[in-house]
Amino acid sequence: MYHYENHTTNSDFITDVVIGMSDGLTVPFALAAGVSGVVASNAIVITAGIAEIIAGSIAMGLGGYLAGTTEIHHYQAELKREYGEVELYPEKEKEEVREIFKDYGFSEQSQHLLVEELAKDKHKWVDFMMRFELGLEKPNPNRARNSALTIGGAYIVGGFIPLVPYFLTPTPTQGLKFSAVVTLICLFIFGYFKSKVTDQPPIMGAFKVTIIGALAASVAFAIARAIS
Repeated sequence: MYHYENHTTNSDFITDVVIGMSDGLTVPFALAAGVSGVVASNAIVITAGIAEIIAGSIAMGLGGYLAGTTEIHHYQAELKREYGEVELYPEKEKEEVREIFKDYGFSEQSQHLLVEELAKDKHKWVDFMMRFELGLEKPNPNRARNSALTIGGAYIVGGFIPLVPYFLTPTPTQGLKFSAVVTLICLFIFGYFKSKVTDQPPIMGAFKVTIIGALAASVAFAIARAIS
């Protein structure tokens, strides 16, 4: 009988989309709500929203790029250190490998055989230590670029959703009403699928994301009205 295993294989891409989309839906929505409370022109709301989307997507994309490059540099530094330890302290490194196999329940004889076989190939030995001692997987060399583009792009897509109603309505008040409905629906759908992909309770996750977005917009609107 065929057994299908449903595993998420492109977790980096999904993580970046979630980061960009969640902020893209929430921050411009809150900004548009706040501006709507103090101005009488949709053009001002749209201008402020677009400016925020541009600045936010650049900032988020840059953050993703820096995180990606940091991950690569960290891996390379640990890889260099591990090669040095294998060269200088081979017996100590073999003992660490034996401890790993011991934790998996291998007998002493099996541990010895496996360690000696693994030590014949220095590159595989180091790769094993990187994975099982340090818990580090070799990062994609394009990770930083891909992360920047994905997070920035997802932020732009999410950010324009709350702005669209302002293009179609005559006043900020009406625009805010339609924007709230559209954005909260999108937040609910986004929260549902985000939770489903990450194996969290989807309905609870959907409500959580929606409530956070609604609270952010409500606070921004209230503060803007209070200041004005």
